[in-house]
Amino acid sequence: MSTTPAPPPKRVNRIGLEVLSYKGAKTTLCAGCGHNAISERVIEAFYELGVQPWSVAKFSGIGCSSKSPAYFLGLAHGFNGVHGRMPSIATGAMLANRTMLGIGVTGDGDTASIGLGQYMHLLRRNLPFIYIIENNGVYGLTKGQFSATADLGSKLKTGTANDLPPFDCCSLALQCGATFVARSFSGDKRQLQALLKTAIVHKGLAVIDVISPCTTFNDHEGSTKSYAYMKEHDEMLHELDFVPFFEDISVEIPEGEIKSIELHDGSTLRIKKLGHDYDPTDKFTALKALDEAERKGEVLTGVLYIDTGKPTFMDVLNMEDAPLATLPESRIRPPKEALHEAMEELS
Repeated sequence: MSTTPAPPPKRVNRIGLEVLSYKGAKTTLCAGCGHNAISERVIEAFYELGVQPWSVAKFSGIGCSSKSPAYFLGLAHGFNGVHGRMPSIATGAMLANRTMLGIGVTGDGDTASIGLGQYMHLLRRNLPFIYIIENNGVYGLTKGQFSATADLGSKLKTGTANDLPPFDCCSLALQCGATFVARSFSGDKRQLQALLKTAIVHKGLAVIDVISPCTTFNDHEGSTKSYAYMKEHDEMLHELDFVPFFEDISVEIPEGEIKSIELHDGSTLRIKKLGHDYDPTDKFTALKALDEAERKGEVLTGVLYIDTGKPTFMDVLNMEDAPLATLPESRIRPPKEALHEAMEELS
């Protein structure tokens, strides 16, 4: 008598969830779009760290990049804001409920053009938040015009050359207050995954600028945001290993100079130098390295800067740990006496 073999046990993470719980809708972006690779890395990072997807709040603005949150963490909360205004919406949500883990996905147009003012204020506040810039140097939804991050001299498919210098979103982040700043390439799976995991456990604003080629409008010869260009000009600062606090530290790292940085939850970021005399805890070193790379036509990738000691926006405001909506009226509404006293002072 034949018996049907038992199905293999389902693979789950440390909180008992399958990877399916971390996926979202089927992508509608172009085939080969770098944004899809970033979504896959987000799924993997949250799954492997065992983050509860329903404790995550996703935010976006307008653009191809801002469609990405629909493609990961389908069980999470989400809000799609208007063009360039995602930072203020996310700030309000995080202040209202600091128990949520916030992640925003934006583009170079959404951040460096219409949203530049909001981006700058997000940086100076050091909000505990993950801010991913899917940077392809063009406006993909409106037929591929140059964005504000397009490099000087780069060319459109029509042959038109860009005659304006770019904003470097990482340089702005360094100068204006972000406490974790990194750059990566959507095609570098290992590096991007380590950066995302670090951002998830970092207590402060984590900005990751990801070069993400637009296969429709900006993947041709003459583009500085194409797959071919990144393959030739990607200059890795170091090799990265992320060791979660819940795993034994048994990762094998080749011989070389290693710098270990303990993160807020007890996890460890291990950085192995690749011929660069580089200290990611020194802001001046980071700015100098970016300036030198720009002059050489290189794209530096890796951890540019990390500071685990700066107070967050929540610390500065002395915010309650509990969500504001759960606080009793006696905690959030001043008594009548206080109102009368204020009115007397103003009369």
